[in-house]
Amino acid sequence: MAVSKIAVLGAGLMGHGIAQVAAQFAKVEVYLTDSDQELLDRGVKMIESSLERFVKSGDLSPDESAHIRDRIHPVISLCDAVRDVDLVIEAVPEDMALKRRLLSEVEKKIRKDTIIVSNTSSLSITMLAKATKRPEKFCGMHFFNPPQLMKLVEVVRGAQTSDVTVQVVKELAERMGKDAVVVRKDAPGFIVNRILVPALSEAIALVQEGVADPEDIDKAIKLGLNWPMGPLELSDYIGLDTVLAMSRVVSKATKKRARGTSLLRKMIKSGSLGRKAGKGFFDWSEKR
Repeated sequence: MAVSKIAVLGAGLMGHGIAQVAAQFAKVEVYLTDSDQELLDRGVKMIESSLERFVKSGDLSPDESAHIRDRIHPVISLCDAVRDVDLVIEAVPEDMALKRRLLSEVEKKIRKDTIIVSNTSSLSITMLAKATKRPEKFCGMHFFNPPQLMKLVEVVRGAQTSDVTVQVVKELAERMGKDAVVVRKDAPGFIVNRILVPALSEAIALVQEGVADPEDIDKAIKLGLNWPMGPLELSDYIGLDTVLAMSRVVSKATKKRARGTSLLRKMIKSGSLGRKAGKGFFDWSEKR
């Protein structure tokens, strides 16, 4: 199956980046949609700003940037976005009920041969697939933030995902310029977040317990473990609400208590969600 048209559901932190990568590298037509016109417009502006940075850095010519932008079609109607695409990428917030409602609605509006993938970072692909009548054509396609720069994509097999679906999605990821790994079994957190979430939780617990300041914790990990970004800065980049959601999924599955969650809940309640809100463990109000 040759994928030439896709729909991306959600123009937020991940969705707009996925749409850009698909248009820029795979050169497919992308129908980007969101539930709100303002959110959709904001996502398009972020794509345009990203393309401008690539032009300024010399990685793209103005003509190349214009052609990429022309391949991205913002559409507020879900029906219009998914009606005639080969593949749908769901990229809405990390909430099982929200995703299942949307996937069930999408199921009614797409062709019988259309593949559906979820960009979930930790939720069960098998459970998400049950919201559709095509579990064999459903799998995970987990991009990493920011999709424009991060090379990895986890292709996650659900209990009934077909070999053909896995192969089509893996090939699409590679056309997007990504290195794809196949997660053979639907396990909470997949590969990266199964390992990462406990590390982030421990870093947050160190702040909660007053062991060290966020700056020193991140400095220690960057210099001591050679991480390019510290765990608290990374948490801010991911979004603290998403980190909490991931930690709940992984801790429930592994029966290991996630640490640092009381501090996370307080920060989320106060609106300190990380980079997207301008403040988290660090101040993101100015360019960082």
